[in-house]
Amino acid sequence: MSEPSYPAATPLLPRRRALIIGSSKGLGAALARRLACEGYSLAVTGRNVDLLDQLCAEINQASGEIRAIPYVHDARNFNQVPDLLQKIITNLGGLDLFIYNAGVLLPTTPVTYEADKDLQTMEVNALGAIAWFNAVAPVFQALRSGQIVGISSVAGDRGRVGNPAYNASKAALSTYLEALRNRLTRHGVHVLTVKPGFMDTDMLKSSPRTFWVISPDKAAEDIWKAIRARKQTIYTPGRWGLVMLIIQHIPSVIFRRLSF
Repeated sequence: MSEPSYPAATPLLPRRRALIIGSSKGLGAALARRLACEGYSLAVTGRNVDLLDQLCAEINQASGEIRAIPYVHDARNFNQVPDLLQKIITNLGGLDLFIYNAGVLLPTTPVTYEADKDLQTMEVNALGAIAWFNAVAPVFQALRSGQIVGISSVAGDRGRVGNPAYNASKAALSTYLEALRNRLTRHGVHVLTVKPGFMDTDMLKSSPRTFWVISPDKAAEDIWKAIRARKQTIYTPGRWGLVMLIIQHIPSVIFRRLSF
């Protein structure tokens, strides 16, 4: 059986093309639905075949044509990235927007040290992102166009006691995205860093203290507006920007005594 294919673009009906890493549910799925509504042809990846198939079926049925095609991928399989990216670009007929949304928040406590969880967190949240950015960046740089979006977190703005590996992975991602932006902006490539607060997804189960919880759809809308405006960094919801500005300036002698 042949693989499904996207409708061909024409001069009168050009198609923007997007690849989302980590899109089987939550924010990734919300972003896929939002971009499909904006006319994008989509490549969506994730580990759960059934959820990916359901998402693509939903999008394609609503669009009345093939708008989204699933690609099974574990973000920890770094060696797959170059070949998978080339396959996706060939199938899409190009690439205009790349979003790295894969991430894990594994439950831990302030009194436990679990290297296996910490290493997995770093692999998915930071190393997987770097593997993909290193593959996508030269493509966009050569084209002198394209947009890269990385989903970081407010957790990366300061090292808190609750989950050091998660904080570190998101801090690494944010810093890497800033460096990537500084390198690519002179080549016409836009790089956006997104720092969500608490979101109503499975990750929330690992965050016992939550407030200002927003839906994935709300976050996806904020991200879409930032993509259109070519912003550099956004917090979603926006009030997290002020909160994190305050938190970043709390003296270390005080911050280390806090329990959140």
